[in-house]
Amino acid sequence: MPIELTVEMIVVLAILGVTVLLFITEFFRIDFTAILVMISLGVLSQFPALSSLADTSRLFEGFASNAVISIIAVMIIGAGLDKTGLMSKVAGTILKYGGKTEVRIIPIISGTVGVISSFMQNVGAAALFLPVVSRISVRTELPLSRLLMPMGFCAILGGTMTMVGSSPLILLNDLIATSNTALTADQQMEPFSLFAVTPVGVCLVLTGILYFVLLGRWVLPNHGNKDEAGAGQSVRDYLKKIYGLKSDLVEVVVPQGSILRGQTFGDIMLAHNLYIVGSYHRGQRWFTPLLTTKVEDPCRLAILGRRKVIQDIADVYGLEVLPELDIFAEAYAPTVAGVAEVVIPPDSNLIGKSARDVTMRKTYGLGLLAVHRGGETLSLVETEEHEATDIGQEPFRAGDTLVAFTVWENLARLTKDRDFVVVTSDFPMEELRPHKVAWAMIFFLIALGLILFTDMRLSLALLVGAGGMIATNVLRIDEAYEAVSWQTVFLLASLIPLGQAVQNTGTAAWIAQQILALLEGWPIWALQAGVAVLATAFTLVMSNVGATVLLVPLAVSIAVAAGGDPAIFALTVAISTSNSFLIPTHQVNALIMGPAGYTVTDFLRSGSLMTILFLVVSLVMMNVVF
Repeated sequence: MPIELTVEMIVVLAILGVTVLLFITEFFRIDFTAILVMISLGVLSQFPALSSLADTSRLFEGFASNAVISIIAVMIIGAGLDKTGLMSKVAGTILKYGGKTEVRIIPIISGTVGVISSFMQNVGAAALFLPVVSRISVRTELPLSRLLMPMGFCAILGGTMTMVGSSPLILLNDLIATSNTALTADQQMEPFSLFAVTPVGVCLVLTGILYFVLLGRWVLPNHGNKDEAGAGQSVRDYLKKIYGLKSDLVEVVVPQGSILRGQTFGDIMLAHNLYIVGSYHRGQRWFTPLLTTKVEDPCRLAILGRRKVIQDIADVYGLEVLPELDIFAEAYAPTVAGVAEVVIPPDSNLIGKSARDVTMRKTYGLGLLAVHRGGETLSLVETEEHEATDIGQEPFRAGDTLVAFTVWENLARLTKDRDFVVVTSDFPMEELRPHKVAWAMIFFLIALGLILFTDMRLSLALLVGAGGMIATNVLRIDEAYEAVSWQTVFLLASLIPLGQAVQNTGTAAWIAQQILALLEGWPIWALQAGVAVLATAFTLVMSNVGATVLLVPLAVSIAVAAGGDPAIFALTVAISTSNSFLIPTHQVNALIMGPAGYTVTDFLRSGSLMTILFLVVSLVMMNVVF
C-alpha cells in the first residue's frame, strides 16, 4: 500500500534539511546544532498535529543509549591503558617500525585498527588508539588531523571484515531468519558464517589505506597541532628561539673499551660545551644523571648540543651518533620531558647557592642548561652572544630564570616547592602509573572477553572494564570524567531523537518508497547499486541499526521481484550502512572530530571520494565472492 506524505513527514524532512545545512555551514558548533535539533523536536511535538515527532518523556534517552554509554566507557578504558604508559609503548613500537613519515605510519595504524575493529565495536578500537595516535603525532610533529581520519575511516571499514564487526552485520542473520518466513522453499536464504564477509572487508580496508597513502596529500586536512606540553615545539627550536642556544637532542653509543671510561659527565660537559641529560648502562636508565657520575662502558648517552660538534667529538673518541633517538625515544618524548623555565623568587632558600651546592640534578631532577639574568644568558655552551660559563658553580640570585631539561613529572612536583616559581605552564602534569599496568590489562581483557564470549549488553561489558580500572586506582574518578569527550557524547545523544523521528513518522519508509519506485524496471546490478546508495544515505541521518532493520526487508522484496539473490541484497544493506564518511554523524567520526579539530567540510572533502570507492569496491567484491 502506498505511503502518503503527511504534515509530520514534511516537518521531519525540513528539520533534516536545516540540520545538514547547519552542519555544512557550521553556523553553530556541530554539537550545539545537534542539541538545537533535539530541542526543536521536543517543542514541535507539543503541537497535536506533530505529536509523533518525539515522545518528550523519552526525549533524552539518547544519553543513556547503548551506543553513548559504550563510547563513554571505552574512552575511560583507553585513558586507563594510557595512564599506565602502555599506549605510549605501543606508539614507540609503531614508530620503531613505521618511521616518521605519513606513508609508513598511516598503513600501520590504520591496518592495526581495522583488524581490531573486526572483532570489537569500531568506535572502541578507535577510542583505544586515540591516545596512541596523539603521542605519535607529537613525536613525529605530524599534525593529528592527518593521522586520525585514516585511523577513523579504517576503524569503520574494519567493521565489515567479520559478522561481529558492526551492529548491522550482527543483526543480519536474525533479519534473514525473519524474512525467510515469508519466502518459498526455493527462495530461502542461508545465514552468513563468521568470516563469510572477510574478503569484502579486507578489500575495503586496503582501499581505505591506499586511498590515504596515495591521495592523502590532497584530501587530508592540515590543521597543525595544538601544543602538547612545553616541548610541543622541539627542544632545539625552543632553545634557539629564546636563548640563542643551537642544540639537538641526540643519542650516542659509547662502545666497550672507550677512552671516555672513568671520566665524569661534568668534565665531559665542560670540556666539550654540551649537556649529558640521560644515560643508559646494563639495562638501567638515568634521567638527568649527576655530574659526578663516571662513564661506564658500554653505555648510551642522551646529549644536548650541536649535532655537528657532537659528531666531531664522536669521531675523535670512537663513538657512534645514532640518526634518531632509540633507547631514549620514549623517555624523552615531548609528552614526557622537555625544556622548562623556573624562576628563583626573592624568598628562595637557594639564593647564594649554586646548582652544584644543592645537587640540582639529584634533588630536583633539573638538568641546568642556562641561567638568564638581567638580559644576559649564561650557559655551558659558547654562543655568538656570550662565552661559555660553568653555570654549575654560579650562585643563584633572586629573579634568575633557570632553563632546564627535565621530566615533566619532576617539574610537576616543583610547582609545590616554594624555592621555585615554575614559569612553564603548558606541560602535561599527568602522573603515570606503570605499576598499575597489570590491573589495566586484566580489566581490559575482562571487558573484551565479555563482549566476545557472552551475550552481555555492550555498554555493560565495557562499563565492567571501566569500573574495574577506577576501583583499582588505574584511573581516579576525576580523571575518568576528564577522559570523556563530552562534545562527542552530546553530539551523538542529541541526534538519536532525529533518527527516531525519521523512522517513527514513516519518513524513512516514504523516502525508500519513492526511491524504489524510481528503480523499478532496472537491471539487477543497478537495483543492487540503488539499494547500496539508499542504505548509505539513510545511515547518515539515522542509526545504522535502524537503517538496516528498515531496509533489509525492502531489499529482499526487491531481489525476489527482480529474480536476484535476496541474501546478497540483504548483505548489501548491512555492509553499506558502514559507508558513513560524509558527515560526522557516525560514532567514530564524532569521536575524532574534536581532538583533530575537523570541520564538516573536512569530512565532505575527504569522505566524498571514499564513499564512492566504498560503493564500487563493496559491490564488485560481493558479486565476485557470492
